[in-house]
Amino acid sequence: MAKKDTGPFSAELLDSLLSGRDPKTVLDSSGLIGDLKKALAERMLNAEMDVHLENEAESGVANHRNGSSPKTVLTPEGAIELSIPRDRHGRFAPALIAKYRRRFPGFDDKIIALYARVMSTRDIQAHVRELYGIEVSPDLVSAVTDSVIDEVTAWQSRPLENSYAIVFFDALRVKIRDEGLVRNKAVYLAIGVRASGHKEVLGLWIEQTEGAKFWLRVMNEIRARGTQDILIAVVDGLKGFPDAITAVFPDTVVQTCIVHLIRYSMQFASWKERKTIGAALKPVYQAASAEAAARELDAFDRGPWGQKYPAIGQSWRRNWEAVTPFFAFPAEVRKIIYTTNAIESLNASVRKAVRNKGHFPSDQAATKLIWLALRQITQKWKSPPIAWHAAKAQFAIQFGERFSLTD
Repeated sequence: MAKKDTGPFSAELLDSLLSGRDPKTVLDSSGLIGDLKKALAERMLNAEMDVHLENEAESGVANHRNGSSPKTVLTPEGAIELSIPRDRHGRFAPALIAKYRRRFPGFDDKIIALYARVMSTRDIQAHVRELYGIEVSPDLVSAVTDSVIDEVTAWQSRPLENSYAIVFFDALRVKIRDEGLVRNKAVYLAIGVRASGHKEVLGLWIEQTEGAKFWLRVMNEIRARGTQDILIAVVDGLKGFPDAITAVFPDTVVQTCIVHLIRYSMQFASWKERKTIGAALKPVYQAASAEAAARELDAFDRGPWGQKYPAIGQSWRRNWEAVTPFFAFPAEVRKIIYTTNAIESLNASVRKAVRNKGHFPSDQAATKLIWLALRQITQKWKSPPIAWHAAKAQFAIQFGERFSLTD
């Protein structure tokens, strides 16, 4: 009878390893798997020592082994006790487990994954204790998660594309402790869309100053990272934002998010009235041209809802300069820039990830967790939507060579 294929290990070897083992614990860190990991790690450490001593000898240095020292190392499956070989001169620095390190590669990833799920330090301690039988300190959890900051810094300063067809800007609010008080701070996100339709998060910024100065800094940062042109910027009517964009990218078309305007209009009315008012505003933003839209807005002002809530028409007129670019585009493009849905969906996912946090102890803590949430969310982003393929031809007509440079 032919024996089943057991890969690189013979059936006899596996039978020998399993002999006398309790099947219930063979895969535990305290069972066969733990013993194998310990044996393999120590064999690798001794092999590293052999290479180290050979290099020493080739350099004319008389050096040799000097026993070993015990070291408890944390692994994703549990703690193991290793014998770390020593040399007489104390110069041996193993690559497998570096000096002063007590965690196997992969263990930190487990901690970071738990942190990314908005688990508290105490929850992470309890989770690790329950699953792996390891006691980790709050300081260890903080040290491991703080290592993410270097990745965030690299991501936030990475080079960007030379040009983007559309950049969506929007904000979400989170509670952050600042100077002893918990404040509601704005976290701004930007999504860039290339000519291919593929999108990426350009960055995240926690507002430190208000208004145009803050946005001017953001725009200058985006340009410094390599972006020289943005065809369309879709914003939600933030004060000073359009001027900051055009100061850095003078050829950019700044478009106010129509859905944000509609939602703002609804705030003046009761819940029962909102559906009817929304229908009354449709002729404005569905008009064939800016001139036709202006006539429809006048008609809305003269109508019953405009008379009852004059602030609605006033809010549209205040933003009219950033509304009218919308009407220059055909239906295929309007469908894409009509709303900041792309970034609102991202913000909704981020809010879901951080809503149980309460408040953050610092801006850095908020940045760290939001970035981890973004990393998980954007991994699921797939190919461009079908609507983008229809819009590409219109972009090429509207922007000519500028659009081709965004690919």
